[in-house]
Amino acid sequence: MASAIHILNGTNIGADSLNPLAERVGNVFGVKTDVQKASINIDRAYDQSRGQHNSTALLAQVLNGAQLNQEKHILVVEVDLYIPVLTFVFGEAQLNGVAAIVSTHRLQNQFYGLSHDYPLMLKRLEKEIVHELGHNFGLYHCRQFECVMRSSTYVEEIDLKLSVPCAACSNLLRGVG
Repeated sequence: MASAIHILNGTNIGADSLNPLAERVGNVFGVKTDVQKASINIDRAYDQSRGQHNSTALLAQVLNGAQLNQEKHILVVEVDLYIPVLTFVFGEAQLNGVAAIVSTHRLQNQFYGLSHDYPLMLKRLEKEIVHELGHNFGLYHCRQFECVMRSSTYVEEIDLKLSVPCAACSNLLRGVG
């Protein structure tokens, strides 16, 4: 099991919002979780033809900066992410690995032409952080409707999920399942 989770903040979100979120994330996994300033070069992952950032390239930067141990590192950014086979992604993670990434870009109501709702964006961010870290901890996508590990193609699907894994996924995290 990981000894720590580090949320690498590459956004303008303040500690007053991210520190309580980190505490809730840590409670889900039973691991000490902190927030650190991200030290990555976002521009190196930019694809001008798509007008987006390649999440895999950013993930590689996280891996290059991470110490090779069991600690998990999840980068939070504000840019639009993609992988070559998809139009966009909310995030990406290594299965059973130490690195993940999540973007707030499509978690914000303004992206969809709706009015700003900062608390809702933070709820969505928490769910996506838990989801991607779940992959780091070895969880696959779940079919349970409200499980945080269910795959989400649309932001509305994120809103319908809980911010925690279902009983079956929780058991897998604890090594019971």
